[in-house]
Amino acid sequence: MINISSNEIVETIKMIRDEHLDIRTITMGISLLDCADEDCNRACGKIYDKIMRCARKLVSCGEEISRKYGIPIINKRISVTPISLVAAASKTDDYLPFAKTLDRAARELGVNFIGGYSALVYKGISKGDEYLLNSIPEALCTTERVCSSVGVATTKAGINMDAVGRMGRIICDTAKMSADNSSMGCAKLVVFANPVEDNPFMAGAFHGVGEGDCVINVGISGPGVVKSALEQVRGEDFGVVAETIKRTAFKITRMGQLVAQEASRMLNVPFGIVDLSLAPTPEVGDSVAYILEEMGLEKCGTHGTTAALALLNDAVKKGGVMASGYVGGLSGAFIPVSEDAGMIAAAECGALTLDKLEAMTCVCSVGLDMIAIPGDTPASTVSAIIADEMAIGMINQKTTAVRVIPAAGKKVGDSVEFGGLLGAAPVMPVHEYSSEKFIERGGRIPAPIHSLRN
Repeated sequence: MINISSNEIVETIKMIRDEHLDIRTITMGISLLDCADEDCNRACGKIYDKIMRCARKLVSCGEEISRKYGIPIINKRISVTPISLVAAASKTDDYLPFAKTLDRAARELGVNFIGGYSALVYKGISKGDEYLLNSIPEALCTTERVCSSVGVATTKAGINMDAVGRMGRIICDTAKMSADNSSMGCAKLVVFANPVEDNPFMAGAFHGVGEGDCVINVGISGPGVVKSALEQVRGEDFGVVAETIKRTAFKITRMGQLVAQEASRMLNVPFGIVDLSLAPTPEVGDSVAYILEEMGLEKCGTHGTTAALALLNDAVKKGGVMASGYVGGLSGAFIPVSEDAGMIAAAECGALTLDKLEAMTCVCSVGLDMIAIPGDTPASTVSAIIADEMAIGMINQKTTAVRVIPAAGKKVGDSVEFGGLLGAAPVMPVHEYSSEKFIERGGRIPAPIHSLRN
C-alpha cells in the first residue's frame, strides 16, 4: 500500500476543488471464457449471472471511496472478454442476444458503459467474427450501454484491409441506423491497431484473454491540473516544462493508485493497472488543447502542435511510472475532439483539421477520436481514414484507433450534440477525392520488416 503525506492530501484537495481533477473511471474486467455454451440462451444466462455476481458492489464501492476520500469518481464501468470469442461456441448466427444481455446487466448494475462487444480480426475473419460484425449496427442502436471495438491491425500481423473496408461500411450503417439520435451509435464503436487488453476507457475497453478472471483497472484524468502547473512556469524553457508535467503526473497517478488499491481491497478483486491518460471533458479548463496552448501556441492545431503533444505525452508517462508499479492501459494524452472544449474551439475556427489530428496521433496515446464528419461521406472514405490511422499504429508499434461519426444529415459547419462527457462535435471536412479503388483491393497490407524481432 502507498503512504500519502499530509502535504499530498492538501495538494490533492486543491486539484480536485480548483483544477477538475477526478478519477475518470473504475473499470472491472471480467473474463467470460467460462460462459461459452453451444446453447445461446444458456450462454447468455451464464454471462448475465457472472457479471451480476462479480460486479454487484462495483457502483456502491466507487461511491463509498468517493465519499471517504472526497475524490470524484465519474464513471463505473465493466469490460468483458471479446464476445466473438465467447459466442463462437454457440450454435447461432444471431449475436444480438449477447448484446442485449450485456446491456441488461449494465443497466441493472448502474454502470454507464460495458465494453467488449468486440472482435479481433488482424489476419482474418472467423465465422464467429463474421456474425459479430454483421450485428454491430443493430446491437449498438438497440442497446444503451454496450460499446464495441474491432481490432484490424497489429505490428506483427499487418493490416487486414478486408476488415478495414468492412468497418467503413459498418460505421456508415450504424450512423444511418442511429440518425434520429445524432448518429450516437458510432460514438460507441472503435477500430483499433495494436489494442491493449487492460484499457479501462470506453468505447475501446475489453478484457483480454491474457488477463485474470476478474480485475480492477482505474483510469485517471487531470488536464486542468497540468495546465495550472504550467501557468506557474510561463516563459521557462522546455526542460522546465517537461519536469513540471512529470511532477504533476506523479501526483495525479498517486491518487489513482490509492483509489485502485482501495477498490481492490473492498471488492476483493485483484488490482490490475492505473491508466494515467489525460482524458479531457467539455468543461472549460479541462482540456488537453489548453495545455498545448499554455506552452505558447496561439491555437491548438497550428505549427508546433505535434511537438508540444509529444513532449506532453512523454512527460506524463515518465511521471506516472514513478508513482505506480502497475501503469498500463493507454496512458498518455487523449485528443477526442467532441470531449475537449479547446479542441472544439480550434476545429470551429479552422486551426485544427483532420490531417493535423492524424499527424498528432503519431505521438499521443490513441488516435482519431470522437470526430464528426459529413453524413454523406462515402464508406470507402471512412475506410481510408481508418487505413491511414492503422498504418501509423502498425509502423510505430503503438496503439492507434478511429472513432468517427458520419453525422446523418449534417454537413461541414454544422454541429452534433452528444451530451454529457461526449460533448458536441463540429462537423469537420474530409478530402473530396475518392479512395474507393484503393479500398476495393482488399487483402492484407503486410507487417513491416521491424516486426520480425524474434
